[in-house]
Amino acid sequence: MLLLLVIGYGVCLMVRRRVIARHGGTFELSYRVRAAKPGRGWLLGVGRYSGSTLEWFRVFSLAPVPKRTWDRTGLVYAASRVPEGGEELALYPDHLVVECRTLDGALVELAMAPQSLIGFQAWLESRHPGTDWSR
Repeated sequence: MLLLLVIGYGVCLMVRRRVIARHGGTFELSYRVRAAKPGRGWLLGVGRYSGSTLEWFRVFSLAPVPKRTWDRTGLVYAASRVPEGGEELALYPDHLVVECRTLDGALVELAMAPQSLIGFQAWLESRHPGTDWSR
C-alpha cells in the first residue's frame, strides 16, 4: 500500500510539472525563504514566466498554483554569485545565487543556472514602452 502511495505521488508530480510547462517554458529556480542562518532557507522549485510576472512553484508540492509570484516592474537585479558553504548542498548543481531588490528595498534571493540567468536578465529588461527606467 505504501509503495502504491509513493508511486501515485510521483506520477502526480510528473503530471503537475507537465501542466505547469504547458503554459510556458519552465526552468529550475530555487528561492530563499529565510536568510537568518547563512546558507540555509533554500527551497527547490520551478520557475515560469507568465507575461510580466515570474511564477515560482515548489518542486515537491501538488498545488497547481504558484507559491510565489514577482512582477517584472517590482524587481531590480542587484548581483549574482556562486553558492557558498551549505548553499552548495542545498541548491541544484552549477546554479548561481541571484540577488534582486524589490521597490521597497527588500532582498529577494533566487538560484538558477547561468543560462537561465541570461534569460532572467533579458526578461527584466524587456519592459513595456513607457516604463519608468529610473528604477
